[in-house]
Amino acid sequence: MARQNWQAGNMLYPLPAVMVSCQRPEEKPNIITVAWTGTICSTPAMVSISVRPERYSYDIIKETGEFVINLTTEKLTYATDFCGVRSGRDIDKFKAAHLTPIPGVHVSAPLIEESPVNIECRVKDVIELGSHHMFLADVLGVSVDEAYMDEKGKFDMNRAGMMVYSHGEYFGLGKQLGTFGYSVRKTKK
Repeated sequence: MARQNWQAGNMLYPLPAVMVSCQRPEEKPNIITVAWTGTICSTPAMVSISVRPERYSYDIIKETGEFVINLTTEKLTYATDFCGVRSGRDIDKFKAAHLTPIPGVHVSAPLIEESPVNIECRVKDVIELGSHHMFLADVLGVSVDEAYMDEKGKFDMNRAGMMVYSHGEYFGLGKQLGTFGYSVRKTKK
């Protein structure tokens, strides 16, 4: 099998493409699309986002110390891309992308109503790494759209049509291939 060796680079795909909402007091809210995001810890619940310092939202998040991670779906692909390529310095992204800001419970940054999951976060630390600075944040609360609750009261995120980003392209998540621990589960005979 032939292989090529490339210079160091990020090839860790696919990634969630999320819309991060933020807002300074008395100013219009803003949205930045972020693919460099992830879980840091489950107890306490912590996440991270990495943002270039020259981005408009960077200073908003650094000054307010809070943001909301809004998960995206196939229906939100256009808005997700739009919010990643346009600057909030120039336009109101909520209006331009036809998204609805709703109040958070734990932070003053708005949630995006059209998102199935909104994760309210408070910045704990900022690590200046190079092209991007990483915001480490405590998760203060999670809001979920009741439309995705099943008959047993379980949140079924898979029905939302989640979307991911892979090397410059967006994809809907495909078929289920297994469940956590299925490879070691004993089968019934």
